[in-house]
Amino acid sequence: MDIQTFISLVLIGLLAGTLSGFIGIGGGVIMVPAIIYVLGVSQHEAQGISITTMLLPIGILAFYNYYKGGQVTNEFIAYSAVIAVTFIIGGYFGSKISLKLNPQLVKLIFGILMLYIGFKMIINGWGYFRK
Repeated sequence: MDIQTFISLVLIGLLAGTLSGFIGIGGGVIMVPAIIYVLGVSQHEAQGISITTMLLPIGILAFYNYYKGGQVTNEFIAYSAVIAVTFIIGGYFGSKISLKLNPQLVKLIFGILMLYIGFKMIINGWGYFRK
């Protein structure tokens, strides 16, 4: 794993953890698109990395299916470990920030973020139907 990849993984983990603590999201909603667009891996690989990161809280059986399907390599398990550690740090700081803000503002930020991510994923996936 090179330094640029490591830094990208740290930033993804901090972002996902911070947003998880801040507005209650982070796992697949933040990590999967970030892993796809920052690291350039496939949708299934990103899902496998995300599931590996959340292995204990989500479930070992989902991880096993992605691993068995070849979507999670040993390198991706290392990626997941870096994201998981920084996710914890981000979750701590995100929750501290969120608790200092009005819940309506947090709800607005959550909605805007979901709209942006949804729009980006729809536009990216639209090419499937253009073939």
